[in-house]
Formats: sequence, structure tokens, C-alpha cells
Amino acid sequence: MKTVQVKWALATALVLVLGSSFAQESKVGYINTQRITTESAPAKTAQAKLEQEFSKRQKDLADLQQSLKSKSEKFERDAPAMSEAQRAASQKEFAELNRDFQRRQREFQEDLNGRRNEELQKVLDAANRAVKQVAESEKYDLVLQEVVYSSARHDITEKVLKILNTAAK
Repeated sequence: MKTVQVKWALATALVLVLGSSFAQESKVGYINTQRITTESAPAKTAQAKLEQEFSKRQKDLADLQQSLKSKSEKFERDAPAMSEAQRAASQKEFAELNRDFQRRQREFQEDLNGRRNEELQKVLDAANRAVKQVAESEKYDLVLQEVVYSSARHDITEKVLKILNTAAK
């Protein structure tokens, strides 16, 4: 029993000694990935590119949705005066249009998400190169992307943003 306690005491002492020497000799930094993907010039360019690429389809979907809404309102208004066959045909036509709208909307969302992921990956690749550049030039031993808490003196996000924004010009 005593040997177990001695081993734990030695292990704890070793961790404390190694931990304190690591902290004194190592330089650690972190980046805020959220800021990189929203504030950097490449991220803003990618967002504008996506908006331009998908704006027409988005407008077409909005027009189709408005058309469906109008048809629904017209049906509600005219349904009491329609025969049973007319009402059934109108409902069937509306259901088909609605299914088509749902399918197109789903395809649009899938395409948009796929392209957004491609563009985001390009931004993150450029950010990783910039992080590596900062880490090598300023001799960082470790750079983290996500942290729960850190002092602002460890944050190198601004330096990475500067490199990304300069490279985008």
C-alpha cells in the first residue's frame, strides 16, 4: 500500500516539474476560427461569390413559393363554388407543385451547403498556412484552434487575419 502512495507522489512530482519547465520554455498561441471565417478577406470574398452564384436560384424559389401561396389562397376562396372533380383536380395540381417546390428547395440547400463547405475549406487552408507562417516566424511551439479560456496575449488571430487580408489584395 505504501509503495503505491510513493509511486503516486513521485508521478505527481514529475508531472509538476515537467509541467512547469514546459510552461517556461514553450510558447503557446491560439486562433479564433470563427473570426477567421467571418472577418478575413478570403471569407468575405467566398461569401460574395456564393451569394452571386446562388442568388438567381434563391429568387426563383421565393417566386415559386409566392406562386404556391397565391394558388392556395385562390383555392380557399374558390373551393366552395367548385365541383368535387374540380376541387380534387385542383388539390392534386397543388400537391404536385408543392412537392416540386420542396424538391427544388432541398436541392438548392444541398448545393449551397456543398459549395459553402468547399469555399470554407479554401479559407481554412489559407488560414492554416498563415498560422504556420506566424508560428514559424515567432517561434510558437503550439497553436490551438479552439480553447475554453486563454489570456488575450496568446491570441494570434489578428496576426493571421492580417496575413490573410494582405494575401487577398
